[in-house]
Amino acid sequence: MTNFEIQGLNPAILKAINDLGFETPMPVQERVIPLMLESDKDIIALAQTGTGKTAAFGLPLINQIDTSNPGVQVLALCPTRELCVQITDDLNDFSKYMPELHILPVYGGTNIEKQISALRKKNVQFIVATPGRMLDLINRKAVDLSSVKNVVLDEADEMLNMGFIDSLNDILKVIPKKRRTLLFSATMPDRVANIAENYMDSPEEVVIGTRNSGSVNIKHICYTVSSKDKYNALKRIVDYNPNIYGIVFCRTKRETGEIAEKLIKDGYNAEALHGDLSQIQRDYVMQKFRIGNIKLLVATDVAARGLDVSDLTHIINYNLPDDIETYNHRSGRTGRAGKTGISVAIAGLKDKSKLLQIEKNINRKFEHKDVPKGKDICEKQLFSLIDRMEKVDVDNGDINNYLPAIFKKLEWLDKEEIIRRFVALEFNRFLNYYKDAADLEVARLESSEQKRNGRRDRKSDKIEDSQKINRKAESGYTRLHLNAGKKDGLYPNVLIELINQTDSGNKIKIGKIDLTKKDTYFEIRSDQAKTLLKDLKNVFYRGRKVTVKAV
Repeated sequence: MTNFEIQGLNPAILKAINDLGFETPMPVQERVIPLMLESDKDIIALAQTGTGKTAAFGLPLINQIDTSNPGVQVLALCPTRELCVQITDDLNDFSKYMPELHILPVYGGTNIEKQISALRKKNVQFIVATPGRMLDLINRKAVDLSSVKNVVLDEADEMLNMGFIDSLNDILKVIPKKRRTLLFSATMPDRVANIAENYMDSPEEVVIGTRNSGSVNIKHICYTVSSKDKYNALKRIVDYNPNIYGIVFCRTKRETGEIAEKLIKDGYNAEALHGDLSQIQRDYVMQKFRIGNIKLLVATDVAARGLDVSDLTHIINYNLPDDIETYNHRSGRTGRAGKTGISVAIAGLKDKSKLLQIEKNINRKFEHKDVPKGKDICEKQLFSLIDRMEKVDVDNGDINNYLPAIFKKLEWLDKEEIIRRFVALEFNRFLNYYKDAADLEVARLESSEQKRNGRRDRKSDKIEDSQKINRKAESGYTRLHLNAGKKDGLYPNVLIELINQTDSGNKIKIGKIDLTKKDTYFEIRSDQAKTLLKDLKNVFYRGRKVTVKAV
């Protein structure tokens, strides 16, 4: 006997979920299903997306429907077409041994007349709908909701974020007051609480995890970089995770298109998803993403609402959302069904307060990391390649016919050379790109104490620099000034190398060297100063001509 049998579901449903491999209920199912089967109380269930909420309300509702009654008994409202279709598919799977039960999805972006026709022909008992299309049907008097006994508000916070509050109010007004209302949401902002207060009667609250918190299966990582380095940081994060399958969230449609276009141009398996796509284009992109032909979906929050794709490894916040709760929805798309996931924030210094707000909202801390270095990326990619080679399925029957010719072709190479060439063939793109690539500068988020210390340090640096600038040369030496310093990467070894490039370089006797952020001061024997100044007139450093003069 499975735990679902203990919960009291009928044999036809148990047979269907057994076919699906269901054995042990997930936490939200374990809590909600018995409540729904044992009473008709209103229920508020707070749980992250992807934690099994459809089965939590779907199984008991299917169990309780009177199939001899042809009227609509259940109305489930959800924010998007994709979620509407997905919920319906799941419900049809749960009820496949109940042919007398009819479930119909209704949503915008498709012919309403066909949906009206289906409503009239099929004796529909369970409607899954988006609010806009449902209100359309009500206004056309194309649907009779007078026998509805259960209303489900799925992803309630998302519906309100999308501006459906008026539509929800208008729909709930025409449904009989003697009904059960089931509200499922990832978070409980004030607007959702108002819906509960206005339309629910002493609801039982079920909270999975901590109220408004993120999933414990999600690791939250933050990379803080300057705005000019954001795209390069994104590429390095993706390259450091060879098996990435995720969504990159951008703030605007324009930015979404630009980032996707750059990624595609740079050889990444990516596509954009935003509001300017037609429904056909959107469906095409989503189908490719669902089956894994696209590894990176670059999307706006509006376009990605209602997406439910299994096994996402990463959510990358190219921009942090303006609404803090939106971060919870984004990150909740990974780490589902007991699996782990990673939510990445690419942040700037100005995002410090927003990061703190998000940490408070999800009750978790970000792990702050440096952007991966080129060497580390190459190592990660190389071992991923070797790992794939070790695990590849070899069909000896098909390949054996070609092996003698291959062996003969490669007989002049030893084993080590074959391996070296194989790795180079597959791996040269990363080696060539990263071998000379500088590490990205990390912008540090400073605390108030660090800022105070930083101000003191800068003040101390200014005093120290002033002392270096005004220092007198030792007796017998001349002090020279060069117009580059530490910020240009000019250190004592570099200065000596520059001097050694001159005709008289190896004869020059160098004394004290003082470095500031922008300048270099150094001393040479006075009898050599005139010769060196002449030699340094045509010396270049990092592509620019340096100027040297006596102080």
